[in-house]
Amino acid sequence: MPTAPPPAPADPWRAFAVAFLNLSGLGLGYALVRRWGLMIACLAATGILLVVALPADPNGVPGPLVVLYLILLVAAAAHGAWLGLRTRLAWPPNPLVAAGLGIVLLAVPAGGVVLYDGARDEATEQMLLDRLEQANELVTSGGTRPFELAQTEYRQALTIYHGLTADHPASRAAARVPDRLKTYYSTVAAPYSEQNYCGAVPPLKYLRTVPRTMDKKALGSLSTWPDDRLATSLYECAATSMSGRTADWPTQFGELLSTFPNSEQAKKVEPAIAAEVGKAVKSVRGNDPCAAVERLDSLSTQIRGVSGEQAGLTDALDKDADRADRSATSGTYNCGVDQYKDGSFSEAITSMNKFIKDNPGSANRSRARKIAIAAEVAETVPAAGKRLPTTRSGGSITVTVKNDSPDDITVMYTGPVTGSFSLKACGSCSTYSSLLTSLGSNSEPCSDSGKNYPQKTIRLPAGTTYFVHKSQTGLGKSPASDTAKLTPGYIYTECAYTTSLGY
Repeated sequence: MPTAPPPAPADPWRAFAVAFLNLSGLGLGYALVRRWGLMIACLAATGILLVVALPADPNGVPGPLVVLYLILLVAAAAHGAWLGLRTRLAWPPNPLVAAGLGIVLLAVPAGGVVLYDGARDEATEQMLLDRLEQANELVTSGGTRPFELAQTEYRQALTIYHGLTADHPASRAAARVPDRLKTYYSTVAAPYSEQNYCGAVPPLKYLRTVPRTMDKKALGSLSTWPDDRLATSLYECAATSMSGRTADWPTQFGELLSTFPNSEQAKKVEPAIAAEVGKAVKSVRGNDPCAAVERLDSLSTQIRGVSGEQAGLTDALDKDADRADRSATSGTYNCGVDQYKDGSFSEAITSMNKFIKDNPGSANRSRARKIAIAAEVAETVPAAGKRLPTTRSGGSITVTVKNDSPDDITVMYTGPVTGSFSLKACGSCSTYSSLLTSLGSNSEPCSDSGKNYPQKTIRLPAGTTYFVHKSQTGLGKSPASDTAKLTPGYIYTECAYTTSLGY
């Protein structure tokens, strides 16, 4: 039987060559010593690694697999070195050439690592670009809906932008974030570009909070981009709301003055308020003075709710509020006149009494008192309110008014002359029956010559005068009335009395 060839003498260069060729991961060292099964095992291990690693993933190859593969490579190199030490090479015959080839072939795994790292970096870049595109789609989607409903999408997009710049500042995706943020800002603030100033206030206020969470280098000039736009929106929204008579404009003006006290928009606040007060003051002499008075009352209260301290406007705003107050107070006269003309006599009485109380030095106070009297007469006798009373007094016709009633009474009259006076109760008088038609002549009111009726004589001009006698005690008694057509040359007597059902 043939015997196996004797082992070759130990050769460290052969061992070195086999070991390095096995480190290539291709099992070439085993091929040189004709260990084909082991070479196939090395190729299989490398193939498994490639299947797992490719295509390149941002997360790379699982760590345990890499460690296991490296252990296999080291084991293959050590085992190859042990075999190559005493086993002749199939090719090349010179161990030094094989060792050089092993060193050269180490470039294969090294190059593979470099290429893989590059592919992995590119995969990471694509992943980040996909993430950037996801944020862009969120912004686009949010731009199709009202800000209140799109806030969640805007915040999610901002979180992605922040993550790209903070965690991957050198990536291509991070380099594109500043441009994307410009689109982000313009999309969120779309109501401003549409001149929807009230609708622009919430999104612009939100954009001012972005620098708290976003890198200022990525934002650049966008950090202050919302400021002037928000100031403009607050002013325009408040000015429109003030003219439209909604209730929230003092808050908006106050926010403008406190947030941007030195802005050009803040300088326009007080002139706008003063102009609105002036317009309301002018309206007092217009077709609806009562509405103007109500407007001035509202303006006075609302102006005092505007915080102008930080902008140095406190004194100017106080003057505007005082002007509105004074104009509302004096305008109550015009309102009362208008109510009287419209036949709203109860409202006219209220307005004129308020005017008399609040304007002790007004030249219109005397006529206001007469209008209040005439309106009270007209409440009982509507015909008395057909004409506005004048300040005229006196006349040539004598009228004596007697009180045949157990109550103190107020006598009011209007016609060519308007006035009122009081008469004390008649102590010996009593309430009459309501069935006056059944009374005898001796029982007629004011007919008892033996009684000393409280009375007062006034002088009135010719014409129709309307009288109303009103109990000062009230107690559910209705005012009595009388219409007197006065003619010169006669002396008239007016009698007041009470009945069980009123005057």
